[in-house]
Amino acid sequence: MPLDGVIYDLDGTLVDSRDDLADSVNAMLTRLSLPEREPRVIHGFIGEGAERLIRRSLGPAHETRYPEAAPIWREEYAKRLLAKTRLYGGVAALLRVPPEARGVLTNKPGAFAREILRGLGVETAFRAVVGGDEAARKPAPDGLLRVCAALGARPQDALLVGDSAVDLVTAKAAGVRVCAVTWGLGERAALATADYLCDTPSEVGELLARLRS
Repeated sequence: MPLDGVIYDLDGTLVDSRDDLADSVNAMLTRLSLPEREPRVIHGFIGEGAERLIRRSLGPAHETRYPEAAPIWREEYAKRLLAKTRLYGGVAALLRVPPEARGVLTNKPGAFAREILRGLGVETAFRAVVGGDEAARKPAPDGLLRVCAALGARPQDALLVGDSAVDLVTAKAAGVRVCAVTWGLGERAALATADYLCDTPSEVGELLARLRS
């Protein structure tokens, strides 16, 4: 099968945003007069969208405060989208590897995702960016199919690159091949069913070259 389009997850795949997300959650908790959490605990809550991040951070005892907490988190995260967030090493070079039809599918709010990509100087590498507030969140296939359509690639001719089991489920539901990457937030054991497994961005670049040859 040809490779006509590649779609990347954002957090844990293209960018390391863990510390900014943890800092924004703890700022939210402080404003709610709740105890802060260890950053590594918050890191484990990342990947399934802002709502789940906030609810998990609040915990069962305070989850009912979600309507109050959500706008506070958005305000705090907006202040620090690019404070500590960086591209993973090798990603800038990867984004120069064909195909040129690239997209981003993330459970992060779309406006935040585009601002991060713009601030890191890579927004123009992508023809489409779809956030978790702009389509049904992963693992629903809707957003992935929407990005494929925007790239002009049939699902069977596209590749999703992501770091979590959620990405694997999303790709399967959409009929898209999936490459799991091990440098992000997901546990390697949870990625074993991916079509391809890569340990570095350069390996992903080599995979793209092979699939296009």
